[in-house]
Amino acid sequence: MQIRSKWLVGFGLAATSVIAAWVAAVCWLPSDKELAIWLAAEASERLGVELTIGSVHWELLPEPVIVVIDFRTQQLQPVVIQHIKAYPGLRMLLDRKLLFERVDIDTAVFPRNSVRALQMRPGAKEDDVGDGVPLEHLMFRNLTWISYSGIPLAYDGEIDFAPHWRPRRAELRRPGITPAFTLTLTREAEADRWQTRIQIGGGTAHGKAELKTAANGAMQLSGHLTPQDIEVASTLASFSRRSPVAGHGAGQTTFVADGHSLAELTRSLHTHTVFSVNGATLLRFDLNEAIRTAGTSHHGQTGLQALSGVMDTQNGDEGTRVTLTDIKARTGKFSAAGKATVYHGQVEASGKLNLLEGAISVPFSVSGPVVKPNISVAPGFLAGAAIGTAVLPGIGTVIGARVGSSVGEIFHSGTQQPVAPSKGAVQR
Repeated sequence: MQIRSKWLVGFGLAATSVIAAWVAAVCWLPSDKELAIWLAAEASERLGVELTIGSVHWELLPEPVIVVIDFRTQQLQPVVIQHIKAYPGLRMLLDRKLLFERVDIDTAVFPRNSVRALQMRPGAKEDDVGDGVPLEHLMFRNLTWISYSGIPLAYDGEIDFAPHWRPRRAELRRPGITPAFTLTLTREAEADRWQTRIQIGGGTAHGKAELKTAANGAMQLSGHLTPQDIEVASTLASFSRRSPVAGHGAGQTTFVADGHSLAELTRSLHTHTVFSVNGATLLRFDLNEAIRTAGTSHHGQTGLQALSGVMDTQNGDEGTRVTLTDIKARTGKFSAAGKATVYHGQVEASGKLNLLEGAISVPFSVSGPVVKPNISVAPGFLAGAAIGTAVLPGIGTVIGARVGSSVGEIFHSGTQQPVAPSKGAVQR
């Protein structure tokens, strides 16, 4: 009986302590209005821009949570978060430190240019949370990223953080996309190395990433990926871009980025990919039709026996520049080689169409908007092609074109003549 009485007394004391702590918390915690003002001031200080919050309220049971509705920055294109649930530790909430165990974001819009304008000033130091981290888990749903060119892309994802904001595990997904796109990072123990697994376009691009940090805080991110069996057209379509080519790509990719922050790493990212495409098809260009009509018509498709090249991408303050070099394609008796650059919705390309293993070649160039570029060929091509078609249909077109091109180079000092614009190209 004595033991039972002691147990009841102990239980009563514990219950009383919990109730007292809860009452103290209720009395100490700010009102919804005070919390909204405090959060807006703290966020404005950290982001370097004014912002507004539609409403805020907090709850203690079944666990402490702060609910924020309609968070938006005061910018020309505002960063908007419709719904945030932030779960602070009770001690952190009582100390009024903006530190959370987890944060859930539901429906948000992040314009790239507006995000770049944010200052991203650091908040409380990690020393304030002992062995913990300022944020343990972040989850987001329907977060729309608007690129420099204005293309909106929605993502779902989640990140588990280790100290110094290193992700222990991270996953990024494009909801509603078929074939599925997922990117998963898994940290190797406590090292700044991550296993990278990507599913995209029905294929994969697995690899590794490593982050090195110098004594002055400068960081370098580097790594490699191995794309395998990735369908090119559906991959670009999953990111709201049009591809000029269909087929299954494979290759080797390396990447590197330098900077003192995540934003600087992102802006400096450079990738280098050596690729080949099996079963490639030019989706909006009929080579035989172009030759038959001397370039006046080329609507249709062209199957290719081989397609390979090198692709470099370079992020910058004004979007991504894509450079293709050493492009080689072959179909039937024809082959082509060239290079191209795509930037700010414009394409600049040049190359040669070859016959008889290069014994006969016709230079060409492409320039202008990627949605409707101008195709140009060497002087005399049209006249030569017309003569060749009349004398010897088919192959005579190419021979005549080459003869006409040579004559044109002699008498017209290399001036180029435009051909009818194409109707389709990669959209970036």
